[in-house]
Amino acid sequence: MPTFPEKPRILSRREVTRSRLFRVEALELRFSNGAERSFERLMGSDHGAVMIVAMPDPEHVLLIREYAAGFDDYVLTLPKGLVDPGEDIVSAANRELMEECGFGARNIEPLVELSLAPNYMRHRMQVMLATDLYPQRLAGDEPEPLIVETHAIDELPALLARDDFHEARAIAALYIVRDRLRDESARPRLW
Repeated sequence: MPTFPEKPRILSRREVTRSRLFRVEALELRFSNGAERSFERLMGSDHGAVMIVAMPDPEHVLLIREYAAGFDDYVLTLPKGLVDPGEDIVSAANRELMEECGFGARNIEPLVELSLAPNYMRHRMQVMLATDLYPQRLAGDEPEPLIVETHAIDELPALLARDDFHEARAIAALYIVRDRLRDESARPRLW
């Protein structure tokens, strides 16, 4: 088993700036070899977030088209959102699915936790698989209606070839679900 160095010691931390959604924190660190460095990290919500792979049937997934301010363009991605205080991840996933896609799910299963740029961001997202969908709409906080599209989960290479589908977490989530479904269908049934 490999041995890892001792975690760096935090000498100081201070808030650099704050917005409605994020805080930027500066850290002064001392590593176990004595080296000292300054790091900045983006602090997200302490309640977490969910990303939903919603499947209206075993071969298809719902994707949403929404405006992404970081790219100043519309992108195709999975429904997602923050977990509200006091809310569990299954309830948050169902609420976000209703707000963004107009569907609820009778079956929601946590699959994996993903991070994005962990050297600079403290943000974790729970990937949830939603099946047995039914029509149900809740009002959300989106400034305009989202466009919901249905795509075959086996056509991921075609999605990756598009200019509007590039969010790493959504790509990872779809491959995880696709591979899981393939593994399940390859297992012999005993009944």
